[in-house]
Amino acid sequence: MSRIAVVLFNLGGPDSLQAVKPFLKNLFSDPAIIAAPAPVRWFLARFISTRRAPIARKIYEHMGGRSPILQQTEAQADALRTALAKSAPDHQWHVSIAMRYWHPFSAAAAADVAQFGPDRIVLLPLYPQFSTTTTGSSAKDWAHAAEAVGLSVPTSLLCCYPDDPGFVAAVARLTAKGIADARADAPDAPLKVLFSAHGLPK
Repeated sequence: MSRIAVVLFNLGGPDSLQAVKPFLKNLFSDPAIIAAPAPVRWFLARFISTRRAPIARKIYEHMGGRSPILQQTEAQADALRTALAKSAPDHQWHVSIAMRYWHPFSAAAAADVAQFGPDRIVLLPLYPQFSTTTTGSSAKDWAHAAEAVGLSVPTSLLCCYPDDPGFVAAVARLTAKGIADARADAPDAPLKVLFSAHGLPK
């Protein structure tokens, strides 16, 4: 029975209003986000996070005081763990989460995976399409964290799947449900579907 660790990559988000500023500072300190020399990036990260934090805190207040991304990713990890155990019971599976800009970071995930002692590691970005600022940055961060804990087993990165039939079908299902819910609330109102990479434009 082989032991396979699956690591879910995601962005992360502040888990409290106090975490908003350090989360933003981590985000803008990433050279994949701001490609500038380290001293300039350090200054910009502090400046931007200080300016944006009050606005972002007000937004997170409307969301219950924190980002829901960790709980949503944990739910995905639980569902994946169950599906893998059912579909491939001849392997021992371990699913861990590595967030890029807030807890749990790659270092914690790498320590967790090392404790499991896998024969193989599968890195699964929850970003469907590739970007150096998402999948690329997470993969680099993971490589440093894995090296720090001595993880040297075969590792594969699952990238990318924006046109995978299963993914497309899942998005279509959720979109259809959203349209049906909107029509139920206001049957005669004009309806538009807005596609947005992240966030909503003003």
